[in-house]
Amino acid sequence: MSTYKDSNDFFIIKALEDGVQVIGLTRGTDTRFHHSEKLDKNEMMIAQFTEHTSAVKIRGNAIIQSSHGEISNLNDE
Repeated sequence: MSTYKDSNDFFIIKALEDGVQVIGLTRGTDTRFHHSEKLDKNEMMIAQFTEHTSAVKIRGNAIIQSSHGEISNLNDE
């Protein structure tokens, strides 16, 4: 039986460039990649953490919005 409590909380990832990678990571003793998506500029993905997903890795310039606020990972080169 899982101790994870489902949440209705979600977050939004908006790609600011082509090729933004969104990678889901598993829960458990061994953290592994279990899902990935590639977003093009201005595409958005709505996601939430589940009993299988404990973390999300984002590569590329994007804006991430959640009930906790907004953050971007813009690369200021």
